[in-house]
Amino acid sequence: MTEQAGKRQWCANTDSPLRKLVSAIPDVLSTYWLSADGEAHRFLFISEQVQSLLGIAPDILRESADALFAAVHPDDVSAVRASIVESAAALTPWEYQARVKVKAGHYEWFEAHAVPERQGDGSTIWHGQYHNIQCYKDLEHTLREREAESAFQADFQKLIANLSTQFINLGFGTIDQCVTELLKTIGSFFEVDRAYLYEFSPDYRVMDNTHEWCSADVQPLIDDQRNVPTDDFEWWKCKINEMVSGNRVIFVEEIEQIPIGPERTMLEEQGVCSMFCVPVRVRGVVTGFFGVDSIRKRAWREDQADLLIIVSSLLSGALERNRLESELLNQSIRDPLTKLHNRRYLMPRLHEMLSRASRYGEPFALAMFDLDRFKQINDSIGHLGGDNCLRHFADILLEQTREADVVARFGGEEFVVAFSGISPAGVRRIVGRILCAVRNHDFVLEGQVVPLTVSAGVADISELDVVPTWPDPLIRLADDRLYAAKQAGRDCLVDVLGVSRI
Repeated sequence: MTEQAGKRQWCANTDSPLRKLVSAIPDVLSTYWLSADGEAHRFLFISEQVQSLLGIAPDILRESADALFAAVHPDDVSAVRASIVESAAALTPWEYQARVKVKAGHYEWFEAHAVPERQGDGSTIWHGQYHNIQCYKDLEHTLREREAESAFQADFQKLIANLSTQFINLGFGTIDQCVTELLKTIGSFFEVDRAYLYEFSPDYRVMDNTHEWCSADVQPLIDDQRNVPTDDFEWWKCKINEMVSGNRVIFVEEIEQIPIGPERTMLEEQGVCSMFCVPVRVRGVVTGFFGVDSIRKRAWREDQADLLIIVSSLLSGALERNRLESELLNQSIRDPLTKLHNRRYLMPRLHEMLSRASRYGEPFALAMFDLDRFKQINDSIGHLGGDNCLRHFADILLEQTREADVVARFGGEEFVVAFSGISPAGVRRIVGRILCAVRNHDFVLEGQVVPLTVSAGVADISELDVVPTWPDPLIRLADDRLYAAKQAGRDCLVDVLGVSRI
């Protein structure tokens, strides 16, 4: 390697991973170049530690090594130079101890080790390192102090690896169980009194404690922390903003640091002495926070926030995966146009209702709806207009039915509502309301009102001699009655009592 080539290589890679790694090493690593005539010398490379140790900028030493030799004690400099010349002549390793002026202005002992290499132009380079002897003594002391820390880090890494494996193998629908187990594991590991997960509403005005773990003899708070409004918590609203906009970790070392107000009062009533709150992100958006509480004064680790961020990242990844899986499942069981459930969702629910009807005699009825003359609507106002009518009709179905009812798009302009736990008379009233709501609703497209009615066929499980294993007989009966309603002039329902016009 020539001197110029060496300079180009190191200068072109000042941000390389290798340079960053070298900067993390306590020794000063260097490549020292001496010309063939001994008149010029410089460092082709010298690590950044020379700046903090000696106060000499690496860029200066890359132009000339004079500044470093000027820092060598006057009584040692001649011997240092002579040892370099001797190493260059015999190409033997260079080892030396000398006093060097440090950044603080006094001299300290340094030890150097380097291996020479002759270049094609007769110059010599040494690849080596030097270090402050006293610093190494201090380092040995520090290493002994950090033996316990190393064990802690190893335990923490093992813990995170185990938790990661659990989340990787997470089965759909088991996220709550895994989050609770994580809170218990983390709470026990850090010896805190509570560990918890909160979820924010989209506007951050409400927070909900969804999961919590408490150590023995500590009062759980989750029941009192559901859907908590944040409008009156001025200090906490500022902290929420810090988490959302700045991804900040909130650390309260002592509750007395919080301004007097409702937040401090609430935390004091909960017995909280200190706490950490770490934002949880899903798809880049802060959706809540993970936190730990201590009800007694304690010394927290200096890197406690960093460690909890790792836990929060693990939680964020698991929650994001769970949300994605939920969305994919939801997409697979929902009609994309009306957002109602589709047949894939409907059929298993019908099987469940049949099972309850068979075991417990639970009432169960099925209503099939069909928009009247829908083909004419599509032909007159176009398919986009027809789609608009379907969406509005879906909204009417959801408005007029109960939360326990299963509402689904069966196909085309046909819809199904499955009623459970209701009498035939009750079903007839609800279906009648639906027909009236459609008849009285203004279906408007581009300022034009589209007249629309619907026909319905209703079948009750009690009408069948036996409860079938499959829902097909009940569906067939409801469909036959829907056809009868069409034949009767539309805009009516047909059930066991015959044609009803509401």
